Amino acid sequence: TVSSIAAVGFALSGMCIAHANGFLKQSDAQSRVLKTLDFLARRMPQEHGFFYHFVDMHTAERAFKSEISSIDTALLLLGVLHARAYFDSKPVRQLATEIYERVDWKWMLNGGATLDHGFKPETGFLKSRWDSYSELKGMYLLAIGSPTHPIPASSWEAWTRPIYEYGDLRYISAPAPLFIHQSAHAWIDFRRKRDSHADYFENSRIATLVHKRFCISLQDKYPWYSDELWGITASDSERGYVVWGGPPPMGPIDGSIVPCATGGSLVFLPDDCKLVLKTILNRYPKAWTRYGFVDAFNPKTGWYDPEILGIDQGIMLLMAENLRNEGVWRVFMRNEEIVRAMKAVGFKEASL
Repeated sequence: TVSSIAAVGFALSGMCIAHANGFLKQSDAQSRVLKTLDFLARRMPQEHGFFYHFVDMHTAERAFKSEISSIDTALLLLGVLHARAYFDSKPVRQLATEIYERVDWKWMLNGGATLDHGFKPETGFLKSRWDSYSELKGMYLLAIGSPTHPIPASSWEAWTRPIYEYGDLRYISAPAPLFIHQSAHAWIDFRRKRDSHADYFENSRIATLVHKRFCISLQDKYPWYSDELWGITASDSERGYVVWGGPPPMGPIDGSIVPCATGGSLVFLPDDCKLVLKTILNRYPKAWTRYGFVDAFNPKTGWYDPEILGIDQGIMLLMAENLRNEGVWRVFMRNEEIVRAMKAVGFKEASL
């Protein structure tokens, strides 16, 4: 069975949420976390502390000839640090700290000012860099806040922040799916804070609103797109995995609905997103499974994705917990490394 290391980061946070809400006893949740951390620390192949994007969950071997991934390692680490902050346990603290502190972020700079996308032992560093706005914020704060292998705070200024406009709305974005505005916010509390460029929480709120309006603008082609049913982001489709979204249109879009587009945006537009999720539950009961919402479905063709994607379930779980009681934010922000990094790059309280 192949596992995404990013999904494991969400799963570690899931153990914290499960215990906090009475679904697991502390001993059970902590045992699962400890076994996972020990596997990561002792058995998983790694390069300068970074992990392969996909691995066999039983043998720890690299899968699909995947890359050593900087962003997916970062998403894993966010879950690792959440678990460290949540469980008052010396073994959890020691293993989580070991996993985080052995990551050599300076190596991943590969001689530049921005982090590389990754590395393959056969060919070396990948050609792409994390040099423009995307899901990168959490990764850069982990790297800048590292007590052992930090990169300079100036790297925060090295990535660009393109300005997009949609009607009367103006925001920082990229030609990429909606999830780029979600993932870092699942753990890091950016509310009422801003650096010299933006209030990133407010920026994600605007980006979500833009995406809603964009979907509804397609109503002539897909009549089911409405205030009650909208939202697409990278997901499975009838044709396989598709990186779709908009604006600008990416896909090609076929009228599918991806529940984690709104489920992962609950904290940005709570009423709007809850309405969509309730609509899916009421009108499309097949879209709900033992593990939550399907990854995607098409209201016209009646197709429902038979597979479950951990990263998409994960973002919905964490955002729901943050909306309910700020549970992930409140615990995760105890990590001094992240708080220190935010100060280093110039975050201040945003004026109302």
